[in-house]
Amino acid sequence: MNATAPIDAIRLDKWLWAARFFKTRHLAVEAINGGKVQVNGCRAKPGREVRPGMRLTIHKESLAWEVQVLGVSQQRRPAVEAAQLYLEDESSRTRREEQLRRQREAGPQD
Repeated sequence: MNATAPIDAIRLDKWLWAARFFKTRHLAVEAINGGKVQVNGCRAKPGREVRPGMRLTIHKESLAWEVQVLGVSQQRRPAVEAAQLYLEDESSRTRREEQLRRQREAGPQD
């Protein structure tokens, strides 16, 4: 494979890591195997290829993201660059922000 050739697909676990949804690929694999990540509405395996245009639903702790894949990257980049790999649905962003607001208002759960 030519190292300079752009890639058009990547493993799901690697994409989740590169897009900074999970700190390690191992955590991404655990989430995928636990049914916390769906590709185009279906459960997937960590090796499933992800391409631009696909829709992902990602559950992490009490939060959920619904995103459309815009690009792929073989490397984990700074957060600003990683955010360019996907577009979050407005309704998803609104629900997530509301959930975070409610959690902050509830305060620490001792």
